Amino acid sequence: MQRNASLSIAFLTPLFLGASALAQNPPPPLGPPPPPPPANPTTAAKVSLGALLFWDEQLSSTKTMACATCHIPERGGSDPRSAFGLSGNIHPGFDGLFGTPDDAHGSPGVVQSNANARYQRSPVFGLSPQVTPRKSPSAVNAAYAPVLFWDGRAGGTFVDPQTNQVVLQQGAALESQAVGPITSSVEMGHLGRTWPEVIQRVVESRPLALATNVPASWSAFVNGRSYPQIFLEVFGTNQVNAPRIAMAIAAYERTLFSNQAPIDAFFGGNPNALTQLELQGQAVFTSPQTGCAVCHAGNLFTNQSFQYVGVRPSNEDPGRFSVTGNPGDLGRMRVPSLRNVELRAPYFHTGSMATLEDVVDFYNRGGDFNAPNKNPLIRPLGLSPQQRAALVAFLKRPLTDPRVAQAQGPFEHPTLYVDSGRMPTLFGAPTLGSGGFAPRMVALSPALVGNATFTVGVEHGLGGGFSGLILDAASNPGGAPFGEATNYLAMSSAARIFRVGPQIGFGPGNGWQSFPVVLQSDPLLAGTELFGQWFVRDPGSGGRFSASAAFATTYFQ
Repeated sequence: MQRNASLSIAFLTPLFLGASALAQNPPPPLGPPPPPPPANPTTAAKVSLGALLFWDEQLSSTKTMACATCHIPERGGSDPRSAFGLSGNIHPGFDGLFGTPDDAHGSPGVVQSNANARYQRSPVFGLSPQVTPRKSPSAVNAAYAPVLFWDGRAGGTFVDPQTNQVVLQQGAALESQAVGPITSSVEMGHLGRTWPEVIQRVVESRPLALATNVPASWSAFVNGRSYPQIFLEVFGTNQVNAPRIAMAIAAYERTLFSNQAPIDAFFGGNPNALTQLELQGQAVFTSPQTGCAVCHAGNLFTNQSFQYVGVRPSNEDPGRFSVTGNPGDLGRMRVPSLRNVELRAPYFHTGSMATLEDVVDFYNRGGDFNAPNKNPLIRPLGLSPQQRAALVAFLKRPLTDPRVAQAQGPFEHPTLYVDSGRMPTLFGAPTLGSGGFAPRMVALSPALVGNATFTVGVEHGLGGGFSGLILDAASNPGGAPFGEATNYLAMSSAARIFRVGPQIGFGPGNGWQSFPVVLQSDPLLAGTELFGQWFVRDPGSGGRFSASAAFATTYFQ
């Protein structure tokens, strides 16, 4: 599916027009993205393979994160888990302290782990999923960008991460970006994850084995095949390697462009596509008073530049400087497209603004911090309440493609494991140990039949105290004592006791441990329940053991 290269020029041209000029000379409706690199031609089968890989949580070391986890269409291609009011999405920021003004609403990733699937306690996040220091940018319309990530470190030349050889000379920012998160020990990988390990995981995985509500056309494409068999159709051989994974994911992402928003009808000549309030907001947006349309230019609503606008002090996050080494780039971040911005809260690379109203107020007061390279357009604007309300109205419905908001068309997708109700749930109360600390159960892994890395962790126990994990096929509602610790398991004939060893760490509340369990490959297990609980030998508990709450989950295949 080759596209006309000439299309890529008009819609990337920066525009700064007054309201009357824009009404007379609007940009054209958004066209398709630039063509793919010649060495990665788009085919329907490659797009389908890329969709599978993009939405498959098995690509992560822990089997809990997909590329798509941070890029949900209904949230404008960004991460719904970054929203205000949700737990587990805070990065402590530059100062390393939680609860201070530089905290960022980032994207939860994986619990830090080693290649043997054992958790490795993070000094910042413990055995909780680590959080990225920046909110994830949108994957929708990412195909138009010449470079990707907030700092633009994914450039147009794609280099094989295994061989360090150039695979695609230009126009390959999507391919360059795709390989980064998969081996990141924060986002999807374990510490020191290698591409041979990633490839082995893909080869061994049944496509989308963890997902539910898989679109019928996706299931028909898979048709019971393995990933190597699908790679054979797409690439001519069944070899799975990093460039092929990246090229397939990029091919899928090139289909995720949104050009059916009301603004496209307006640019196409329909004057009734916007309401009077929205037209007033467009006049504010394009006016010299605000200068919004300088950086958020053209029909993509970005000029693809990098700007420092005063969200946080420029030394806290180097931004573009980390790529160029140019002091003038310190703190500069890529200007995002405003298409579907209504869906993408919270805002900025820090996720520090909860609403578009907050964003408009930020720009109206001229930002919050200054630096020599701050864009001079970021200054007090003097907008009236009516102007601010109109501007917010323009940024919402007119720029939102309903197919994105409703996950229709190219934006349809399955339900991820983490959203399917299949994740382990906790029940019961822990038995406190020394110092009044409660051992905390960590149970996130999928109970997929045959899962060889069903990892269960515990933290906040007695450092050095001997720990054991019990798994059972039945629970014990009565919670009969087990060595003076409440036991929520039935201790049936199916119970499995794992004497894991001493809690790592020293002293009350500082102990932690984990254990990867190999789940049986018996299909008859599907639909049956699995329960688990940790016990820690701890004389300070009032008995022999302290204990965590228990988890419950159900096998599936």
